[in-house]
Amino acid sequence: MNVPSIPVALTIAGSDSGGGAGIQADLRTFAMHKVHGTSALTCVTAQNTLGVTRVDALPPEAIAAQMQAVIEDIGLHAAKTGMLLNIGIIEQVAQCLEAWQLERLVVDPVMVSRTGAQLIDDDAIACLRSRLIPLAAVLTPNRYEAQILSGLEIQTLSDMKTAAELIYGLGAKAVLVKGGSMDAELRGVDVLFDGDRLQILRTQQIQTQDTHGTGCTLSAAIAANLALGHALNTAVRLAKDYVTTALHYSLRLGQGQGPVGHFFPLLSPVIPSEHP
Repeated sequence: MNVPSIPVALTIAGSDSGGGAGIQADLRTFAMHKVHGTSALTCVTAQNTLGVTRVDALPPEAIAAQMQAVIEDIGLHAAKTGMLLNIGIIEQVAQCLEAWQLERLVVDPVMVSRTGAQLIDDDAIACLRSRLIPLAAVLTPNRYEAQILSGLEIQTLSDMKTAAELIYGLGAKAVLVKGGSMDAELRGVDVLFDGDRLQILRTQQIQTQDTHGTGCTLSAAIAANLALGHALNTAVRLAKDYVTTALHYSLRLGQGQGPVGHFFPLLSPVIPSEHP
């Protein structure tokens, strides 16, 4: 594999026609971290702030070809996965990543939405669990995904800690259980476990209805910071700071849930001091 002269990250994910999540959010996030973004598109969605009306999957061979084109010519420092949609895509992506032996891989296990709706079928979840998760440097499940992977109902901070430890047993080098769907004071509190150390990560809560793309953005920001050479703990903390500030500058677009402000430095010449 080539070693690029500048930081390069690859996103393997779906397209969001509304521009708030998926490939679009990932590439914006990479750019705002001064990391060159490359992509392998897995599916195309017809989507806006009100929801998804259609999803079309690309053939697994087409996804593998995109990944191979990037790795053979450009190379990369880190990668992340997002929506992989079905068992054929998950298996193909896992085969490619396994062959590359990439150390800095962020797996966002897009299985369940922030509202609790299951997005892929049980067979695809089983494949994700057995084939892709063991390749991850860090796995970033939301509350509902963590419940599926751990078999535990998550209501409290103690539940989040236990779930992180249980999910770690699936083979990822670290697990970040996200608290964006938790209630009250736990909303936005994440738990990071790397097999040795369990950390509680807290940031300021931002009151906004426009939170579309936060999961994609966080995993992309972690991948970008890993590509920049940061250790995992630092990469996760920097990524959380980035998402918090992007939420502060979230965009009131459309009739539903707008996206976070990925390019917030361009939206205001002065960033408030409480948002580094």
